[in-house]
Amino acid sequence: MLRALPGAELRALVDRLGIDLDARKRIDVPGQVARALVRLADLRDPASLPAASVELVRRIAEQRGRLRTASLPAGIDALCRRGIVFVIPQEEGMELVLPIALLLQLKSWEGEDPRSIRALLSEAPPEAASAVASHYLRRPSTPPLPLSLEAAWEVLGEPALLAAELERVSHQERRLLEAIERVGGEVDTQELMDLEREPLRVRGVYGLAAGRRGAAFSLEKRGFLFPQHPNRYVIPAQVAAIIGAECRVERERRRDRVRGLVVEEDHLPRRARFSDDPAPLALALALAVAGGGEAVRADLGTPRSLVRKLAQRFGRGAEATSLLAALSRAAGLWEPGGASSGVPPWSLRCCELAQLLFDTWRRGGAWDEARPEPDVLRVSRDQRDPSPAGVLREVVLDALLDLGEGRWVPYQALTAYIADDPRLGGIGRLLGRWARRAGVDPPAALAVAERMLTQSLPALGVVDMGEVPDAEPAGTDRAPGALRLTTRGRDFIASRHRREPGRSEFRESRRLRVGSSAVVADVLALGAFADIVAARGELELELGTAALTRGLAAGIDADEMGARIGRLAVPSAELAAALREAATVVGRATLVAASGFLWVDDDEIRQLLRTRLAPGEPFLDPSPPAGLLLAPGADAEKLVRRCRALGVEIDLIPAVARRRPSGPPPAQADEPPRRSISWWPPALRQGGRSR
Repeated sequence: MLRALPGAELRALVDRLGIDLDARKRIDVPGQVARALVRLADLRDPASLPAASVELVRRIAEQRGRLRTASLPAGIDALCRRGIVFVIPQEEGMELVLPIALLLQLKSWEGEDPRSIRALLSEAPPEAASAVASHYLRRPSTPPLPLSLEAAWEVLGEPALLAAELERVSHQERRLLEAIERVGGEVDTQELMDLEREPLRVRGVYGLAAGRRGAAFSLEKRGFLFPQHPNRYVIPAQVAAIIGAECRVERERRRDRVRGLVVEEDHLPRRARFSDDPAPLALALALAVAGGGEAVRADLGTPRSLVRKLAQRFGRGAEATSLLAALSRAAGLWEPGGASSGVPPWSLRCCELAQLLFDTWRRGGAWDEARPEPDVLRVSRDQRDPSPAGVLREVVLDALLDLGEGRWVPYQALTAYIADDPRLGGIGRLLGRWARRAGVDPPAALAVAERMLTQSLPALGVVDMGEVPDAEPAGTDRAPGALRLTTRGRDFIASRHRREPGRSEFRESRRLRVGSSAVVADVLALGAFADIVAARGELELELGTAALTRGLAAGIDADEMGARIGRLAVPSAELAAALREAATVVGRATLVAASGFLWVDDDEIRQLLRTRLAPGEPFLDPSPPAGLLLAPGADAEKLVRRCRALGVEIDLIPAVARRRPSGPPPAQADEPPRRSISWWPPALRQGGRSR
């Protein structure tokens, strides 16, 4: 990227960052600048960057470092000035590029899969990262390490090249990968040695340590197996998906018998609660938080008081509201000022927003059902150790695809089908180890799966819930009688973005129904002057007189409000008339800063003070009738002396009102009143006069 820059831009970047160049080095200028950029702490510690810039970097990283956009989004200036993001003009719009060496330095955030290759590479120990870089460079890696990892990411970050690289591993290495994936994708050193059948055992500070040879080390240097402190080894999610594809064929043969018993009968319930599209409620939550001015810290979970208030306002459960709030925040929907950006999620259509929420939940970085508090942001950053719930999500989704394909399935049969999955034993063991590290009670794997089935997936619109059996005791958490995978949920699992045709329209003169083809940024732009009247199934906004007045008070003129509404639908005749009336100016006023008001009834005295005291400029011109406005910072004592020199004596009113005693005032001797030097506060408009 630096070598492609024009010479003037490269020199400007060097001057802005104060990079010292050495002409005696054999490395060219772009190489020296690149080594200086990767040593900057802007991405490792993003506190020095604006919040909009940090959010933009994460959105680019989710697209593997390349993001196409129609316009320059908010926060791009700070990133371009620091040499973090580069803009490449395209035929339509432009492309924002985050170089690989900087991409691999980003810390994992709540919206990213903790087991993704990018997250594991960014947090890998130096010796492990150096081994990966040396393998793909075909030579020993040299510092700085992020530059050496560029060749590795070009293979590991591309799904087709990653699959081709996995095809070249030996039979022993592939058997080891399949064994680790079968037990949940995570093992400790002892289990790794047992699976590899390695007779050599090296004991270190933290127990057994893996040797630097054999199948395990070969997988580690290829980036297919990553060590984690202390004494743990995990398979990246992308590698597990490729390896597990063949293992699913074996599981299909073992579960055909159970599937046949379940699907032979019709289990249609008498009553059912059908799930809704989560996109309207997610948009309503973002609009309510942006319009209500609620203080939500970026590094902490959504306040429970705010969750309860939003759940009561929109008629949804607190658990579902908290889930969608956490996923919306992780996806960047709650970022302030995001409605003017041209990057996801603001550039998406409303019909694509639900898929984004499901993918964010599936990655597991924002919501973790294995925790007592599923919202990951409620845990301090140093304790956000991801649980194995991500593997359990795939087990639950596989069971729904197997049994719930267009039919109702008894809930007990579905849970029994999940319990019979051979992966559940390994997941239970991993949950116990994670609970000891996190300091919480170890949850049962089946209980976590049931929490996903009855709470998370219905809130995301993936499953419909049938009736609750009457035999269940009242006052307990009763399980549904049956579940059904929705058509929407099947598309979510297959990552098929269904583009439903639906235009926004005014159902009434002031009520706007937001269609599925509306852009998220255009909907969020109405938050300052629109009231939410419905958010279940579809989003409806009321553009009443009070809402328009609120928009004018927020600094949005009527023409701008009309333009924002017009991007969604043509305003009705009544709304257009209301906007024209709001744009009418009946008068103008000027607000000025003043330190006081000098009340003068006599026109000649006012003219005398205005002309004779001009050198000091103590008054504002023009001043209102019957007085003079004192300029900000005017010296009251000096003004009194100068006026007295002209023969004008000023009666003073104290600037600070003192509290009067409750009883009568004490008797005083006949002596002239004691003067208090001060100016006249603007709030006091009676009492004194100038003469």
